[in-house]
Amino acid sequence: MPDLIDEVDEEIRAERARRLAQRYGGLVAGVVLVAIAGIGGWEGWRWYENRQSGQAAQIFLTTARDAAAEGADLRAMAERFGAIAQDAPTGYRTMARLRAAALLAETGQTEAALAAYDALARDAGTDQLYRDLATVMWGLHALDTGDAAQIEARLTPLAVPGAVWRASAQEVLALAALKLGNTERARGTLQSLLGDAAAPQGVRDRAGRLLQGLGS
Repeated sequence: MPDLIDEVDEEIRAERARRLAQRYGGLVAGVVLVAIAGIGGWEGWRWYENRQSGQAAQIFLTTARDAAAEGADLRAMAERFGAIAQDAPTGYRTMARLRAAALLAETGQTEAALAAYDALARDAGTDQLYRDLATVMWGLHALDTGDAAQIEARLTPLAVPGAVWRASAQEVLALAALKLGNTERARGTLQSLLGDAAAPQGVRDRAGRLLQGLGS
């Protein structure tokens, strides 16, 4: 199961990265601050916000680079991302929380990772897109130690047609069904994923491998 979780986690991170780039690309591009002409409280505040975003971008990107370096202390990197999340503007705060949770999971701090994902999933101040992603990631990492029925209850609403993370949620639901011993339900979900042209290729590939393991 750990190897499968690593593979699924990598696929979801790639999918998430594409969406983060679409949504927050302007923030990353805004690392170079633009001076705002004029005076007045409103313009001054906008200048301050842009400056803060630029600083947050630099800190986030530096930390991401350090975390990707060979031999990096990933536990320390998780703490650094956690610190960024305390004071950064909303977009970077969300990205830092997601990255911190991923590193907690990667370094075997499963309970802390689950708590971090769950907190983000329940944070009404966070965009629903990323709350749903946090729920999927929580479900993925809860498979080994969590209640499979609870995982099903929380992820089923995210697996409906039109849901942004539908394919990833369905994959986790198939694994939860297997954990519950419901092979037929798992097989049906995996077959649906395998035939879904809109699902990421990595998800479809894993669905095919799992089906082969089930003798389908």
